[in-house]
Amino acid sequence: QAQLVESGGGLVQPGGSLRLSCAASGFTFSSYWMYWVRQAPGKGLEWVSAIATGGGITYYVDSVQGRFTIFRDNAKNTLYLEMNSLRSEDTAVYYCAVTALGRDYWGQGTQVTVSS
Repeated sequence: QAQLVESGGGLVQPGGSLRLSCAASGFTFSSYWMYWVRQAPGKGLEWVSAIATGGGITYYVDSVQGRFTIFRDNAKNTLYLEMNSLRSEDTAVYYCAVTALGRDYWGQGTQVTVSS
C-alpha cells in the first residue's frame, strides 16, 4: 500500500519561503506522476502542481507560476515543493498525491500559514 508523508510546513511572513517535502513508500515512486494539492480554510481542494516521472515536465496553477517549483529525487523517493514570495492567499493545508496501484493516495497534509 502506498504511503505519503508531508513535512516542512509552518508559519512564514508574506514574501518568505518554505520548502515542503513528501516522502513516498509502498510503490515504485519513479514510475508515477506526482502532484501537490492544497485546501485553504473554508475552500475546496485546489490542484497546485504536477511533475512527470523523470522530473522533466512540470505544470503549475497560474496563481503560483513563477513562485513555486516542484521537483523530485527518485533516488530518495521524495517529492518537493519550493515556495517563494509567499502570499496570504497561499495559506492552506498542502497535500502530495499520487494515482498508483489502482487508486488515489494522499498524505496527511502539512499546514502552511502566511501571515505577518
